[in-house]
Amino acid sequence: MNNLQYPIKFSFKITTLSNDFTAKNASGQTIAYVKQKMFKLKEAISVYSDESKSQVLFTIAANKWLDFSAAYSMTDASGNEIGKIARKGWRSMWKAEYDIVDQNNQPQYKVQEANAWVRVADSMIGEIPVLGAFTGYLFNPTYNVTNKAGQIVVKLKKMPSFFGKEFELEKVADIDEDDKERVMLGLMMMILLERRRG
Repeated sequence: MNNLQYPIKFSFKITTLSNDFTAKNASGQTIAYVKQKMFKLKEAISVYSDESKSQVLFTIAANKWLDFSAAYSMTDASGNEIGKIARKGWRSMWKAEYDIVDQNNQPQYKVQEANAWVRVADSMIGEIPVLGAFTGYLFNPTYNVTNKAGQIVVKLKKMPSFFGKEFELEKVADIDEDDKERVMLGLMMMILLERRRG
């Protein structure tokens, strides 16, 4: 993925059965198209260069059967593993928490939901007919990405929109060049998992 100019917007397609979305940089240029593979026993997504889906840049797939502590491997087009994102087991039931690890299985970043109550309210009101369509304007969780020193480097925010289909990725501090794609891919997988959880 080139041209990672922040803020980066994730826009979900609400007209498809799967959770497909487009990632665009600050200039409005498409930097990735993410397609979830439907009807798989293991969670898997493909990250394409654009909406034409002609070039696969990365794939992300569960290492284990779906459970509360699944890890998701990120591989490039050559099949090289560049890292993983792992959900923090039962701790993640209440408040979303994930680890982003590098290709050597070394933890690098932590992703944490800023306020779990926002998701709880979003889930509860989202079940009410008619009102559910408007929760995207009322409840908008934020996810903080922190480095090993505990410093926030990136924030992923759900933006006010119908059906909660818009997210924005904002850079707060510098990230190593080598880590940018790994963090981006980890957040792409995480947001698909969190949308499914409600």
